[in-house]
Amino acid sequence: MYEHKAYMKTEGDINLTDARRAWLNDQVDDAVRFILQEDEDVFLHQTLSSPCLNVLTACEGIYVEDAQGRRIMDFHGNNVHQLGFGHPDVIEAVKQQLDQLSFCTRRYTNVPAIELANKLVELTNGSLSRVLFAPGATSAIGMALKLARAVTGKYKTLSMWGAFHGASLDAISVGGEGAFRRGLGPLLPGAEHVIPFNSYRCVFGCQDEGHSLCLKPIEYVLEQDGEIGAVVVETIRNTDVQIPPISYYRRLRELCDKHGALLIVDETATGLGRTGTMFAYQHYGIEPDMMVLGKGLGGGVFPMAALLVKEELNKAQEMSIGHYTHEKSPVGAAAGLAAIRVIEENDLLAHANVMADLAKQRLKGMMEQYTIIGDIRQIGLLIAVELVTDRVTKEPAVRQAEQVMYDCLEHGLNFKVSKGNVLTLSPPLIITAEQLHAAFDILEASLAKVEHPLSIS
Repeated sequence: MYEHKAYMKTEGDINLTDARRAWLNDQVDDAVRFILQEDEDVFLHQTLSSPCLNVLTACEGIYVEDAQGRRIMDFHGNNVHQLGFGHPDVIEAVKQQLDQLSFCTRRYTNVPAIELANKLVELTNGSLSRVLFAPGATSAIGMALKLARAVTGKYKTLSMWGAFHGASLDAISVGGEGAFRRGLGPLLPGAEHVIPFNSYRCVFGCQDEGHSLCLKPIEYVLEQDGEIGAVVVETIRNTDVQIPPISYYRRLRELCDKHGALLIVDETATGLGRTGTMFAYQHYGIEPDMMVLGKGLGGGVFPMAALLVKEELNKAQEMSIGHYTHEKSPVGAAAGLAAIRVIEENDLLAHANVMADLAKQRLKGMMEQYTIIGDIRQIGLLIAVELVTDRVTKEPAVRQAEQVMYDCLEHGLNFKVSKGNVLTLSPPLIITAEQLHAAFDILEASLAKVEHPLSIS
């Protein structure tokens, strides 16, 4: 049941293991089982989400509440929860907009959409000055791919194995997760992939701080192919938190310029303060040609995404790049404006960095205490705790990661499990020091149970 390969095939926790069945037997009551069965009977089954493990009934701030009345600190949140859940300013903005203009018919525009577009341009210091909105970031990725073809005349792309850019056919073509690609036959032609950056298990054995060898496959493909129109990357690999050094991105920018490829950064999960800056690319001192935003752009309330591009890419007026029904949603724009306003007026970027320092101190102590922790990777409030059976061999501790996850859930902490053995923690930017300590107390107690099972009563 716990065969290593079976776990590594999927991204996230597995929904058909003995541990999942034990959870359903021990942690939910008959009424909840009935609802879960209804869910299972009506929705298409898919890995990573269905069958579900519980029923949520409420959410507020950093907490979700399940049908048993447990309040759970959510360090997962599908990365929409920079402001937590149900932020009153966002809710009020949405309510007011619903009363005034709930939908914008095509061939018309509306003030909230224009204001949000201008605000996003301002946040890039004007380097990305053209905007298109979409209902979700998957669609925004599709718009970026279409625009890259239109502008460069090249249909080929270069992206990373293991990356996630959405679940539509075009997005999974440039994405690199097996759970989304396998068994579907031919995807988009010209979607080339290379081995991704990995600071902990680098297949090239990079010893230099710049991980220059990790760039060699990218450089080789760009040189040998000669027809790559765009390089598509998650600025920071969100799922297992891979953080390239500054020199990596500066060299990547140089390679794209040299070979005539556009640099498209996908900030769906890392934008809007998650990493301690408004956008993750701002850590690197580079300017991408395009940026995709989503998830938290709607304030954790409304689905909203955006594509931002450089002025010189505004060359496709004769084709429909997006043209989505809810493209300039006034309600989505109102939510986005309110979310950004909350981040700025409450100085949440500075607060996130203070909380990040606190988290770093706690995690450092845990790594010194527990040998099961092989690596900790952190940027802002995006954290990966990678569990191993041995720090020398770096063998993934898959079974232990699942045990930690379920124990933490039982005691009030939710987070993502990535690659089978990586605990990915994404606390809301609004979290307090007291709440952060409480969450890490739960995590540390769960790690202690796994590492010293006989000494824990």
